[in-house]
Amino acid sequence: MTVYTPRRAARVLLVDASDRVLLFQGSDPARPGHRYWFTPGGGLDPGESPADGAARELAEETGLRLAPAELGAPVWSETVEFPFDGVWYRQDQQFYLVRVTGWEVDTAGFNDVERASVHGHRWWPVAELAASAERYYPPDLPGRLGAVLTGGGAC
Repeated sequence: MTVYTPRRAARVLLVDASDRVLLFQGSDPARPGHRYWFTPGGGLDPGESPADGAARELAEETGLRLAPAELGAPVWSETVEFPFDGVWYRQDQQFYLVRVTGWEVDTAGFNDVERASVHGHRWWPVAELAASAERYYPPDLPGRLGAVLTGGGAC
């Protein structure tokens, strides 16, 4: 029986003027060959609201500083289960959409775990991500993001 550690998180869909989404490439320290792409964001601090956590994580991971109110309402929420560094998590997470004209990513705010497990970043066109054989999370990201960007509303 798998024992899950509960976790709350906030993630950001950072999308530029060309409708490309910023993703980081990372790996699990317990499974270094398991590479994947993921959105900026992460775990919430105790008592932290999802919007506050999303704004904090965005600043730490990309250098983009926004007030939590500038994020608007989440575009979708989900619960996921995953292992990381030998621990299984059950994570409730909310996604926020942030549009920028462009952005030069600054990862100087990465913590030690991020410096060790994040290997790069890339701006992905949604169609290219959907057609890619690369692993990304969440696995339905292209469809959900496409719906949000075309006015399909929150997922």
